[in-house]
Amino acid sequence: MQVKFVDLNAQYSEIKLQIDSAIARVLDSAVFIGGPEKKEFENNFSKYLGAKHCVGVGNGTDALYISLKSLGIGKEDEVIVPANSFIATAEAVGMTGAKVVFVDCCEQSFNLGLEGLKNKISKNTKAIIPVHLYGNPVDMEPILNISRENNIAIIEDAAQAHGAEFNKLKVGTIGHAGCFSFFPGKNLGAYGDAGAIVTNDDQFAIEARMYANHGRNNKFDHEFEGINSRLDSLQAAILNVKLEFLEKWTHRRRAIAAYYNEKLKNIVETPETSPKSKHVYHLYVIKVSNRDKVKMLLQEKGISTGIHYPIPLPFTKAYRFLNHQPDEFPVAYALKDQILSLPIHGSMPDEEVEYTALQLINIVKNNGA
Repeated sequence: MQVKFVDLNAQYSEIKLQIDSAIARVLDSAVFIGGPEKKEFENNFSKYLGAKHCVGVGNGTDALYISLKSLGIGKEDEVIVPANSFIATAEAVGMTGAKVVFVDCCEQSFNLGLEGLKNKISKNTKAIIPVHLYGNPVDMEPILNISRENNIAIIEDAAQAHGAEFNKLKVGTIGHAGCFSFFPGKNLGAYGDAGAIVTNDDQFAIEARMYANHGRNNKFDHEFEGINSRLDSLQAAILNVKLEFLEKWTHRRRAIAAYYNEKLKNIVETPETSPKSKHVYHLYVIKVSNRDKVKMLLQEKGISTGIHYPIPLPFTKAYRFLNHQPDEFPVAYALKDQILSLPIHGSMPDEEVEYTALQLINIVKNNGA
């Protein structure tokens, strides 16, 4: 049996009629930038999340960068990000000219470590970017307290967490702004690059929308230098269709995760979640010894897996100039050799889930992993 890590073909087959109709509608209208499809998606997504505003942008990285710039962050400022994340989180900080400050992750959730966070606050700290990694919400309460005590902005990186909840609030709506990616493989994915910023702050929404559109409200009335980062009509139309199925797909992801949890609980370390949170399982990440061998043996059985992430951000070549050492980020440094992402998606059939769990159990038992 072949088990794909993500199966976008299966997803498309499920919603082909709706997707084809939405694409044809945009082509017939010949409105490819802005227009009713984009406005409709912004309204629908903000309503789904319970946010006041949604600003569609070109991708998730732009969403982070535009949010930072809209807060006035730049040179001499510091922004705190987790050591274990995709590079876009830190990359957006560097693009503003600000200094990226890494914090080790929590050993249980793999999210931003709170003790490390407190120690990294300085007079130059202007923002914290908690990443709801793998779809698992960060414990936002202590971060909100730190924000209030130190007048620090919170920009949530919710690129992997569409629909996840903390204390009954959708992530992305808890801080000053929330940033989403609609990369095709996400829980809510476009058929190309796309992203969004959500906020409850009226003025921030105005600034972000202008920054994403060359610093203007009107065609040639440029109030400042911005960038060109727009959610196009085709992607908006596709996202409008997929948004209607997101809860169904999330329910399926949670069912798969529950099955994995039950079957694998005494075999490997399965994901931990808080009673305050609702995980959406963009990724189902386990900890296992002898990880590389396990990954190879699963591949031999036709099961595709991933590693998220094989190199903690402070130790990538991009940030070598900061001269960080492993003992500064002991959790992230240890996780890089232990974490393994199992296949999970909203269209995954039972037989693939059962086969994956069975093969992993056999491999671990027979190889002392």
